Amino acid sequence: MARLKVQHGPLMFHQSGGCCDGSAPMCFQAGEFRVGGQDVLLGHVSDDVPVWIGAAQFEYWRHTQITIDVVPGRGAGMSLEAPEGVRFIVRSRVFTDEEAELLEKAGEPPRGDAIALGGTTGAP
Repeated sequence: MARLKVQHGPLMFHQSGGCCDGSAPMCFQAGEFRVGGQDVLLGHVSDDVPVWIGAAQFEYWRHTQITIDVVPGRGAGMSLEAPEGVRFIVRSRVFTDEEAELLEKAGEPPRGDAIALGGTTGAP
């Protein structure tokens, strides 16, 4: 992440829906990927890199903790890590009952349309 930030500036992730690159988390220069109105902001990695996911994919994974990891290998074609000899992958686990309860109390995460209208950014 640090090397990509130096090379490209601010970054963002979008968890792809499985078309061309499977379910690979795609890393883009911030603003290079247009977030859709129903995309869901999952949170941030490295404190300042937003992680977005499509609404349908979010519904499928909403009960799991998603961790973005990096492993040796060939990255997805459009993702910034592709030329680096590494790729980002997603690891997941089901939330515990306690975690699920806390998330339910916190309410729904922000979506792209709310942010476009001046709502919360989900920033830490």
